[in-house]
Amino acid sequence: MSEELVSLYDGSDEVLAAIRSRAPQAPPRDVGEVVRTYHPKRLTLTVTAVIPETPTAVTLRLHRDHGDLPPFLAGQYVNVFYDATSRPYAMSSAPGADHYDLTIKRVAGGRVSNALIDRVRVGDVLTTTGPMGTFHHNPLFHGDDLVFLAGGSGVVPAMSMIRDILGENLQRRLHLIYGVTDRSDVIFAQELAAITDQRIRVDVVVGRLLTAEVIRELTGPLQDRMVYICGPQAMYPFAVEQLRDLGHPRRRTRFEANGAPSDPTAQASWPSGLDPQTPVTVTARGRSFSSPAGRPLLDALEDQGFALEVACRSGECSLCRVRIVSGVVHNADEARLRLSDRAAGYVHSCVAYPVTDVTLDW
Repeated sequence: MSEELVSLYDGSDEVLAAIRSRAPQAPPRDVGEVVRTYHPKRLTLTVTAVIPETPTAVTLRLHRDHGDLPPFLAGQYVNVFYDATSRPYAMSSAPGADHYDLTIKRVAGGRVSNALIDRVRVGDVLTTTGPMGTFHHNPLFHGDDLVFLAGGSGVVPAMSMIRDILGENLQRRLHLIYGVTDRSDVIFAQELAAITDQRIRVDVVVGRLLTAEVIRELTGPLQDRMVYICGPQAMYPFAVEQLRDLGHPRRRTRFEANGAPSDPTAQASWPSGLDPQTPVTVTARGRSFSSPAGRPLLDALEDQGFALEVACRSGECSLCRVRIVSGVVHNADEARLRLSDRAAGYVHSCVAYPVTDVTLDW
């Protein structure tokens, strides 16, 4: 607005005088520089501690030698690059810490998790992405009374949330219901058992499924509380069904997927009669190779040395998307495809399975 127009308003002389008296502002920072600072594509981090948690889980403590770590929200993850592939791991540390704690559990047949547990030592250097993910508390929409259903290493983001609440004295309540097969599988057992703050309640359920009956027994009426779900892949549809039986609205449920479905053929949308071991031909960037129909396209491409940008490996973030030039794929239920992606023939390769011979582009 010009000074001529401003002068028409009452009190304009005082306002203009205050503006003119201000010290000259520094030129604005380059937007790209700001993005690279707070959302870097890659971080080089040093392992400063390897902390045993259970017989099958460890915490890798990571520091950045030069510069501050990008901030994150409790519940977010970084993608760790290792052995010519990558996997996402949630931070268990509080957001205000000067390090990232990645708590990793051994997985039967796991390629990266098991290698990190077995091989990584203090002083080793790991490459990761910056923090990412939407599985975190939003005070505007999620309220201050939370329930967290965790299984296995799904307790990791819950631990970050608990540490955040206690460390920052947040006026927020969290009830953790943690399902494990055996008492020895409880990650952070001593720290969880030592919590006496009334804002945090912890119930460890050993050897039982988190059924509607168990949830009702422990939480009472859920009413409009926000429920978070994180655990093994099979836990999600089961937990969502239990919450539905309790009358809990889907809009008050949030879940963090942990990888592609363990058995895509169990999904109702899997093509009838298709053997997941059926060989199909995948063509990408002028190369053709054979892969089983039941193997995600992303894994098949990585097997052949293709390096796609990737993060969640669970069908949500869309970084690994590729375009289907020809052929048919099965999109797993976990795929969160935009309408525009569907219209343009894009799929999330981490949860897309080649039903026929396919040609890809990206």
